[in-house]
Amino acid sequence: MTERESMPVDVVIVGGGPAGLSAAIRLKQLDENLEVVVLEKGSEIGAHILSGAVIDPRALDELLPDWRETCSLAQQPVTDNLHWVLTRTGKIAMPHLFMPPLMSNHGNYTGSLGNLCRWLGEQAEELGVQIFPGFPASEILYDENGTVIGVATQDMGVGQDRSPKADYQPGMELHAKYTLFAEGARGSLTKQLKNRYSLDADCQPQVYGLGIKELWDIPADKHEPGRVIHTQGWPLAERDAWGGGFLYHQANGQVALGFVTALDYANPWISPFEEFQRWKQHPEIRAILEGGKRVSYGARAINEGGWQSVPQLAFPGGALIGCSAGFVNVPRIKGTHTAMKSGMLAADSIVAAIAAGREHDQLSDYDAAVRSSWIATELKLVRNAQPFVAKFGGAIGSLLAGTDMWLRTLKINLPLTLKHHTDASATNRADLYPRIVYDKPDGVISFDRLSSVFLSGTNHEEDQPCHLVLKNPAIPTQIELPVYGGPSTRYCPAGVYEYTGVAEGKPKFVINAQNCVHCKTCDIKDPPQNIEWTTPEGGGGPNYPNM
Repeated sequence: MTERESMPVDVVIVGGGPAGLSAAIRLKQLDENLEVVVLEKGSEIGAHILSGAVIDPRALDELLPDWRETCSLAQQPVTDNLHWVLTRTGKIAMPHLFMPPLMSNHGNYTGSLGNLCRWLGEQAEELGVQIFPGFPASEILYDENGTVIGVATQDMGVGQDRSPKADYQPGMELHAKYTLFAEGARGSLTKQLKNRYSLDADCQPQVYGLGIKELWDIPADKHEPGRVIHTQGWPLAERDAWGGGFLYHQANGQVALGFVTALDYANPWISPFEEFQRWKQHPEIRAILEGGKRVSYGARAINEGGWQSVPQLAFPGGALIGCSAGFVNVPRIKGTHTAMKSGMLAADSIVAAIAAGREHDQLSDYDAAVRSSWIATELKLVRNAQPFVAKFGGAIGSLLAGTDMWLRTLKINLPLTLKHHTDASATNRADLYPRIVYDKPDGVISFDRLSSVFLSGTNHEEDQPCHLVLKNPAIPTQIELPVYGGPSTRYCPAGVYEYTGVAEGKPKFVINAQNCVHCKTCDIKDPPQNIEWTTPEGGGGPNYPNM
């Protein structure tokens, strides 16, 4: 392989999401002379960004106070806030009077997080930030002391056999005084950093939900601009699992709808994708969608561990920001504002360090700043919400979670912090449960996975090494299939995994990596923890419009 070129900069940021772009903007606001580079694995800023999204503008107001003048997010403020507990055929409307003030969506906006990131990217570039889309960071660079000194981008033009093709281009090394990792939930480099520096030694395991989303155009007479609906209960309640749905009436006659399944479910026959299709067939949801047209699809893992799963944030030469660290407020289903704020705080710390002549050291003041910020204040209020529901189920768990949040809102802090277990370890043997048979899609409200993936715009160069790496190629047929019933064929929302030859007694595990939407669920939920998600060639994966 050809020797890589290197590029020295002041700060390199891995990931062009809300946290990474906010950090980049803040850096240039504080010191316009800093050389700041953002690496984004998607084909453009926003291509891999997926969220509901109802966005709390608190951090945006701090970063760019006049954002409402030019940002499309301002088009649709939240006007109506509904919460339904679904039964199989009906609903119970939960009065917001019973919910803590933090759960209100008053003053929030609903729209495309991808488009917000595109706008943030424009603001960053106007300030002089260099943004390189289509360049995934695939390797962390260390010096002889084990300090992070930057990253290297993915080699391009490598064949399946790992030999260089005619268009081979080696990756580039970016050497930085400080490196920020803003990869989102379950980042591949973040995993390595946690292991190398034991960043999560003093916190609880991170746990996740799988969010699956569609965008629909619906008839004008059904569209209620700014209406926000959240649901819980059916269908997961009858599976002894938990999660919930959302349906947001956004601008231009569209609704963003989706379903989040907590990945700590025990029954390996559950398919989060199929549960989403079931949810859409509920009479209350179907009534909104009928006569409409599905225009986009995507999926993404979501941090659900809360405050007790936030790791040590700083290490020699860099720091974790945004969902790489896990700042999602689970009951609010919001993490954009906290992600942005963490990026801003990291930028503050870096500018002070560079001004003092420092580089490559540990940004301990950033870690301290986060833990004394409104990020911590907000997340501590809801720290037991996810564990209560996970432990006691939707009905009792929600009651206990709401009580705990109210008490904490009133500054009555019980000496109680419930614990997590990993999502992979929560999976039970398949023989403990009857196989679930899901209804076939009707092609009107419910759909199959492959037609859904088509709407995500997912594309990968086929002649490249598989980015879904098996630590032991024998485990799928020796353990995952016979013990757990092959759950990878169900937890993946994109049809990446399948078994062939089962009826003939010669099972073969097949990975259709070209379908991957980069949700990272396989890396999280695989019971033997045998699948490792790595970065594919730059620009591969989904291309989400308006998501």
